[in-house]
Amino acid sequence: MTSTSGAALLVALLLIPLVGAIVVAFLRDNDKLAKQVALGVSLVEFVVAVISWISYDPSGARLQQAFSIDWIPAFGVHLAFGIDGIALVMIAVIALLVPIVIGAGWADKLPAERSAGGFWSLILLTQAITIGVFAATDVFLFYVLFEVMLIPMYFLIGSYGGARRQYAAVKFFLYSFLGGLIMLASAIGAYSLAAEELGSGSFDWATLVRVVSNAPLENQIWIFLGFFLAFAVKAPLVPLHTWLPDAAAEAPIGVAVIMIAVLDKVGTFGFLRYLLPMTPDASVELAPLVLVMGVAGVLYGALLATGQRDMKRFIAYVSIAHFGFMSIGIFAFSAQSEVGAVSYMLNHSISTGMLILVIGMVIARGGSSLIADYGGLAKITPALAGVFFVAGLASLSLPGTNSFISEFLVLIGSYGREPVYTILATVGMILAALYVLWLYQRVFHGPVRGNALVDVAGGPGTAIAPEVGARKAILDLSGREKLVLAPLLVLVVGIGIYPKPVLDVITPTVDATLSSVGISDGGN
Repeated sequence: MTSTSGAALLVALLLIPLVGAIVVAFLRDNDKLAKQVALGVSLVEFVVAVISWISYDPSGARLQQAFSIDWIPAFGVHLAFGIDGIALVMIAVIALLVPIVIGAGWADKLPAERSAGGFWSLILLTQAITIGVFAATDVFLFYVLFEVMLIPMYFLIGSYGGARRQYAAVKFFLYSFLGGLIMLASAIGAYSLAAEELGSGSFDWATLVRVVSNAPLENQIWIFLGFFLAFAVKAPLVPLHTWLPDAAAEAPIGVAVIMIAVLDKVGTFGFLRYLLPMTPDASVELAPLVLVMGVAGVLYGALLATGQRDMKRFIAYVSIAHFGFMSIGIFAFSAQSEVGAVSYMLNHSISTGMLILVIGMVIARGGSSLIADYGGLAKITPALAGVFFVAGLASLSLPGTNSFISEFLVLIGSYGREPVYTILATVGMILAALYVLWLYQRVFHGPVRGNALVDVAGGPGTAIAPEVGARKAILDLSGREKLVLAPLLVLVVGIGIYPKPVLDVITPTVDATLSSVGISDGGN
C-alpha cells in the first residue's frame, strides 16, 4: 500500500466518527434515527479499521499510514498522526466495541430530559478523539487530545449516569485534567531541551525521542515524572486510582465499557509510546517505583474486589488489578513481558468489555447493581449465566481464553528480571479465581431470591418485583443481546486458541521500544 492510501485510511478513521457525531447531534428529536445513524457510522468505522489492520505491515516502518499538517508553525506544532502495532490494536478494539455498545444499549431508557442523539453523539465523539490520542505523533497534539477526551466523557457520566453522577464526573475530570497539566509541563521541558540541542523547539515525537533520550539523567527524571503522573492516573495505578470506582459505578453501562476497556489504556499506551523511548534512563532508574505500584494494584484491587457489594464497583477493582499486571509487564523490560502487557491491553478490553456488558444485562433485568439483590439467576436465564461464566473465566485468565497468553507472558517474562515482584503478583491470580467465582456463585446459583425471586406457580421466567410486589418477566438473552455478545465470545476463544496474528502485529513495535531503552534479550 502506498503512503498516500495508508494516510487516507487513517484520515478516514479519524473523520468518520467525528462527522458521525455531528450528524447524530442534530437528530436529537428523533431517537430511533439517531441510534440507527450512530450504528451505521460505527459499522463503517469498523470496516475501515479492519482494512487498516490488513494494510499494516508489521515488518515495515515503526509509524505507518502517517501524515502531517502544519498547525502552529511558530512553535513547531503539527497535526501529525501515524500508527504502530500498539496503536493499531487499540484503534481496532474501540472500532469493535462502539457498535457493540450501541447494539447492547439499543433498548436502554435514558433520562427523560436527555436525548439518544446527544448520548450517541458523545460516544462517537469520544471514539474519534480516542483514536486521535492513539495515533498522534506530535506531543503537543497528544496533550490537547488527552485533555479534550475528558469533555465528552464528563457529559456522558454527569448527564446520563446514576444518582451520584455529578460527583463521579467531576472527580473523573479533575484527576485526569490535573494529571494532564503536569504532563504539559514535562512536554514543555522536552521542547526546551530540543530548542537547546537543535536551535529551535519541536514537539515532533521522533525528534523528542532522539533529543530527550540523550539528555542527562536528572533532566530525564523530571520529564518522566510529569508524563508518568498523567499516565498513572489514567491507567489507573494505586494510589492514583480512586476516581475509577466512583466513575464506573455511576456511568451508564456502555460508557463504562468505553472508559475501562479503552480510555484507561491511554495510560499504559503512554508508558510505551512516551516514557520508555523518550526517557529510557529514567525509566530504568524509576522502574522499582512503578513495579511497587503495580504489585500494590494487583493485590489491592483483588482484595477490594472480593469485598464489593456493587457489581459495577467490583469491575472497577478487578480492572485496577489487571492494570497492575500490565504495568509490571511493561517495567520488567523483558520482550516477553512487554508483548504480554500489550496483548493484555487488547485482551482486557475484550474480556472485561464483555463482562461489563453482561453485568449490564443482569442489572437491566433486576433493576439493581447490588450483588445481594440476586441469586439463582441461572435457573431463569441459563444462557446469560453461561456467557457471564465465560467472561469471568476470561477475566481470571483461564487457559484457552484470550487473557491467558497475556498473563502467562507477563509472568514468565517478568520472573527472570524481577522475581520478587512477579511472585507477589501471582497471588493476584489466586485471588482472581476467588473473586470471579464468588460473584458468579452469588448472582447465578443458590436459592432464587431478591430481584430474581421466581413465583413457583408462574414458572421460570416469572419474577416478583419486590418494590411493587407485582409479577415481572425476567427473560433470558434476546436475539439482539446474543448478536452483540457473539463477536466478543468468538475473540475470547479464538485468541485463546490462536493468538499469533495479534502477537505478530505487536512484537515488532515492542522490540523497537525495548531497543530504545537499550535492551534486546532475544525474546526473553
